Amino acid sequence: MYLTFRWFGATDPIPLSNIRQIPGVRGVVSALYDLPVGAAWPRGRLERLATDIEAAGLTFAVVESIPVHEDIKLGRPTRDRLIANYCDSVRAMGELGITVLCYNFMPVFDWMRTDLEMPLPDGSTALAYDDRALSAVDLSRGTGDLPGWAAAYDARALQALLAAYREVDAERLWDHLAYFLERVVPVAAEAGVRMALHPDDPPWPIFGLPRIICRGTDLERLVRLVDSPANGVTFCTGSLGALPDNDLPAMARRLGSQGRIHFAHCRNVRVTGQRQFHETPHPSASGGVDLGAVLRALQDTGFAGPMRPDHGRMIWGERARPGYGLYDRALGAMYLQGLWEGLEKGSHA
Repeated sequence: MYLTFRWFGATDPIPLSNIRQIPGVRGVVSALYDLPVGAAWPRGRLERLATDIEAAGLTFAVVESIPVHEDIKLGRPTRDRLIANYCDSVRAMGELGITVLCYNFMPVFDWMRTDLEMPLPDGSTALAYDDRALSAVDLSRGTGDLPGWAAAYDARALQALLAAYREVDAERLWDHLAYFLERVVPVAAEAGVRMALHPDDPPWPIFGLPRIICRGTDLERLVRLVDSPANGVTFCTGSLGALPDNDLPAMARRLGSQGRIHFAHCRNVRVTGQRQFHETPHPSASGGVDLGAVLRALQDTGFAGPMRPDHGRMIWGERARPGYGLYDRALGAMYLQGLWEGLEKGSHA
């Protein structure tokens, strides 16, 4: 395992020099966030980003992410051209030695929270989700009422997209994912890139949209769609941990033993009701995810890939991108590193 940290490029208020000072963090997780979805990524742009990261003494370890265009998820005739562009972007990654691609296949919304600043008893704030609050959101005005989505879709574009998805149920979405992977995974394998699909967040349908990567059986089905070592998952303990039925250590052990976990997002959540949860500090005792057991499963199955602390709280008066401040994620990185070191030493005792 090697520790990484997400960085949003030149617009991120957290400089690379601060990330470099977190003990044990070697890699950066980033992307070209300003390019239109569906466009092929220019190799030169990606190379400049890699150069900036390397100049700070770090490695560009993971692209998170190259977004999948909605036309691909919907199975529209334009998907072949868009998939060709996607393959070009993957080849550019491979040429630069960036070996892991985290992506998702969630319709319209690639994450969802209903509160970006939920107060916790210790005075910090955290991201939270409540299905009852989401059901009260009026999408007829676009995404303006959704936390974090003000500029994503206007009313007309959103309604057209939601209408198109009424023709796509879960099985059709699986078909469209298979079509995508059958064309992209061979390119990724040749380029030396490992595809790491991120689970749905939250792991259940929202706004009537299908969500298909929610449980262990879904992850198993995913890796069977294209039986290649390049076709794997991002094991996100927060997304999967929001569904109480998920046995995360068992899932990590099974997928890890197949060599299909290519990236690990580690964070903790506390489930507080039916389809209701909030994020917590990283330590296992703070939430419902036994990160010690998850990391033991990863270590036992030989996981040697990138891991990053995921969403953090806002602590010590910090103001930053929701979930992506410096301080709590740095604490999370140290916790994960300490867990891993303890497991390593325990296994050699």
